[in-house]
Amino acid sequence: MNILMLRHSAGYEHSYLPDAEVALKEIGKREGWKVQTTANCDRINPKTMENLDVLIFATSGELPIDDEQKRLVIDFVRGGKGFVGIHNATATGYAWPEYGEMIGGYFNGHPWTQEVNVIVEDTDHPATRMLGRSFKMYEEVYTHRNWDRSKTHVLYRLDIDTVDLSKGSRDDHDYALAWCHEFGEGRVIYTGLGHFDAQWHEPWFLNHITECVRWAAGR
Repeated sequence: MNILMLRHSAGYEHSYLPDAEVALKEIGKREGWKVQTTANCDRINPKTMENLDVLIFATSGELPIDDEQKRLVIDFVRGGKGFVGIHNATATGYAWPEYGEMIGGYFNGHPWTQEVNVIVEDTDHPATRMLGRSFKMYEEVYTHRNWDRSKTHVLYRLDIDTVDLSKGSRDDHDYALAWCHEFGEGRVIYTGLGHFDAQWHEPWFLNHITECVRWAAGR
């Protein structure tokens, strides 16, 4: 399996990114996958994409890519390949509506950076089986706009009883933290976790990311 992680920061530069690159390469060694990581958006090109199985975005801001590159990404997934979005992947592509449709929503603030309880909605999904019915963690919790529960499959959500809801940004108080869905013939999975460097050294989290990638690839 061939995987490319794009970690370009056109907006906020997250400190976890080097840890994530190392972690994904170590996962690749363990699983027998070929994992490449890059901050160079020029790697979004036909030659690179034709050999890929999964594209991972850990990006922010408006990426310096042209319309042809945008079409490549959308067609890659629609055509049957996999896409994994990590944390800030929803904080990118605001001027690229097809991307927002594909990933499922856009970052709309992080009102809570604290220990929270996370409720696992799908305990049978390969990417969540290791998580139990709920788990506690310290996280920078993302809220999203242009996100609709009916258009995706929620994997886990914020336990709203563990935060000050008055700081939130959604009238429905529905704060999903991970979801997945089909997009054309392909698969998209997103996790809002991963903001803190230390998470990328936690075995349970690495197992979760591994299974996100495997699911995206349809394996």
